[in-house]
Amino acid sequence: MTCRLIQIGTGNQGEAWCRKFLPPNVEDGTVEVVAAVDVDERALANAVDALSIQEERCYTDAETAMRECDADAVALVVPPKFRPELVSLAVEYDLDILAEKPIADSMADTLAIVELVEATGTKMGITMTHRFRQDVSSLRRQLQSGEHGPADYLYGRYAVNARSRGSWAGERLYDLEKHPMLVDGAVHHLDLLADMAGDRVETVFCHSWNPPYSDFAGDPNAIVQVVMENGSTVVYEGLNTAATTFNGWWSEHIRANCRDASLVLNDGGLWRFPYDRSAEGCLGHTGTTDGIRVDLERGAKWGNTRLIERFAEWCNGGEPMETTARASLQTMALVFAAIESAETGESIDVQEFLTGQIELHSADSFDRSSDAD
Repeated sequence: MTCRLIQIGTGNQGEAWCRKFLPPNVEDGTVEVVAAVDVDERALANAVDALSIQEERCYTDAETAMRECDADAVALVVPPKFRPELVSLAVEYDLDILAEKPIADSMADTLAIVELVEATGTKMGITMTHRFRQDVSSLRRQLQSGEHGPADYLYGRYAVNARSRGSWAGERLYDLEKHPMLVDGAVHHLDLLADMAGDRVETVFCHSWNPPYSDFAGDPNAIVQVVMENGSTVVYEGLNTAATTFNGWWSEHIRANCRDASLVLNDGGLWRFPYDRSAEGCLGHTGTTDGIRVDLERGAKWGNTRLIERFAEWCNGGEPMETTARASLQTMALVFAAIESAETGESIDVQEFLTGQIELHSADSFDRSSDAD
């Protein structure tokens, strides 16, 4: 059964949805985009042009679109600060929700959204795009195969030259006062690294900074160290102010150290380096492409295109998608615990942090309910 979808947000990332992520799902009948919404009328041209949406089905007000259109779900491709209001509207109109990451731009709003959708039985999925890329999925499959033994260490690097205003993902991120890298960038990378490590996060330590020569208001750079409950370690380097781009979006470097091999993902390619006892030593250098090339997994849909399909399958009675709002709480807790670590200089127990935030949210909800009475 085709999932009838209202797309809210058709500019910036929303344009990629119109032109790249949605069309394959429209063509094969997975979804039907019944309306498009954007506060900027000019951005609606993307939906008209790429998705053949009739102009009378283009709106500048989300509630009007929900009220007038016969739909099953909404796709929220808007900045995080607008999500709580739009989620509430979708719940009011009995619509399931697929939203861009992060769930919200604060832990409090994140918990309020998850609580609302679970209390009302609303299905809500989060598009953690990078975890479902072809190259990342291929590396995860190699790790899960057990062929290389357990992984005790993963390293991820994203390093780009985007220090000047507007060169990284649009103007708005340069004006975020505190942690644009962690909230809008590292959320993807930390999610996929923790997922490949195969367990819940135990502790996180983060140092973030903003060099004087950048145009960012908040910290565009971060180094994050994570210890998983299974004992494996993850280190992440996220830089937006490098002098040149070493590993940009979709070209990140990820290295997994396993007992029997090292696996290296770099610029979309995957290589395997088997352990060799006779080659042990502390001198020399092995290039990224000196290993054995590993073929990538085959599939017709990857990234957001695949996640849209998974969401539609879920809405039609299939298994829940991997990145439900509830499942994504672990990633959100990791990100906001990393922010707390960056601000306090201390290592944070992520599960204690999440439990504490849930208790605080419950207490706040109880106080608001008591005030209302």
